[in-house]
Amino acid sequence: MSEQNIHWLLRKENIRKLWIGFIIILMLTVLAGFFVHQHESFGIEDSVGFFAWYGFVTCVGMVVFAKLLGFVLKRPENYYDDDTNQGLNENGVEHD
Repeated sequence: MSEQNIHWLLRKENIRKLWIGFIIILMLTVLAGFFVHQHESFGIEDSVGFFAWYGFVTCVGMVVFAKLLGFVLKRPENYYDDDTNQGLNENGVEHD
């Protein structure tokens, strides 16, 4: 597959540009916290970069929770393919 056929988000040069862009946006957001007065409800919200690290920790928590939920809800690969009782009702009598 040629470089032109790859989606623009998957090209190596664009991935690097996106990372740099996201890091700049994060730094600007944290820097803006020094100049903008935020009306915090809790004392911890006044800490430096609170919303950046709180968002990061919350995102990591959601990913971990989703992984754990996947282990709980996981079914065998052939869960829906089991056709041993197909066509039989609960008494073992064949039906349509």
